[in-house]
Amino acid sequence: MQQDGSAGLPAGYRNVNSITQFTTSSIEETLRAGEEFAAGLKPGDIVQLRGELGAGKTHFVKGVARFFRIPEEEVQSPTFSIVHEYSGQITIYHVDAYRLNRPEEALELGLEEYLYGDGICLIEWPEKIASLLPDNCRVVEISHIDQNKRQIMIHRLD
Repeated sequence: MQQDGSAGLPAGYRNVNSITQFTTSSIEETLRAGEEFAAGLKPGDIVQLRGELGAGKTHFVKGVARFFRIPEEEVQSPTFSIVHEYSGQITIYHVDAYRLNRPEEALELGLEEYLYGDGICLIEWPEKIASLLPDNCRVVEISHIDQNKRQIMIHRLD
């Protein structure tokens, strides 16, 4: 990860108007970014993962899972199943709302059980169910810089 020397933050992070942003240059660095982010998560947290197809959202989730001792090979995009549940030190609910056409579909599928469950809920394509999400979600935005580089911005809950 690109380092900028900001005091009080992990290497590669900088605080920009209540947003932490950093750049990764490989899949492994995106995994490590997810791990570092996971250190601040606790049961009940909901994280919105925003970014275009192929941006690296699922790799970021693999890093979060790795932090909680969930083998990263267990983590796959839940596009066709909508939700994957991973058990580790903390349960992770990995939601992909891409195929949902309206928030009511999420309710019909029982997603509120995951949103307000005992684990950490990580949601890809959260804009599809935005009206169901609480205001205090963390938001992680991942965007392509080039083929290998990603910019990751984390909106903090200050």
